[in-house]
Amino acid sequence: MTGENAESAGRVLPVLTAPATVLGEVGQEVDPTDPEIVQLAADLVATMRVSPGCVGLAAPQVGVSAQVFCVDVTGHPKAATVHGTFVLCNAKIVEASRWRPGREGCMSVPDLTGDVKRAARIVVEAVLPGTGESVTMTTDAFEARALQHEIDHCGGKLFLDRVAGAHAIYQRKVYL
Repeated sequence: MTGENAESAGRVLPVLTAPATVLGEVGQEVDPTDPEIVQLAADLVATMRVSPGCVGLAAPQVGVSAQVFCVDVTGHPKAATVHGTFVLCNAKIVEASRWRPGREGCMSVPDLTGDVKRAARIVVEAVLPGTGESVTMTTDAFEARALQHEIDHCGGKLFLDRVAGAHAIYQRKVYL
């Protein structure tokens, strides 16, 4: 599914914040050809697009307990590999290496950021919405971090569940 198709058909949905119950639930695997999942994919992209600074959004963040998320790190200064806008269903990390700490934030935890150790190189197996095509994606750096963050959302985890402790959580800076 391309970003353009998803955007034109997508609705902007409200983004839930912690402690919303759905954010702590393991999302259900989905049938990527189901019209409701195709619509959800479009809605996720549309919502990500109107959210400043957002590089990914998962179904639980819009109140749907499902393993669907979108990512687009295009133009981000920390991105090395960039696959553009994409939506994945039922994604699983099959390889992970080169673990590095990095600062993360989240629309569902709007007032905080935190240092999270994640793999700097990953291989993900998933299915595309609409076609049901199986894909294997290899990525690194910031895009790898974004995928792991969204896969965590689909597994009922927030970045706060991955920080080393209270010393690694920070108040988000507000720029006026």
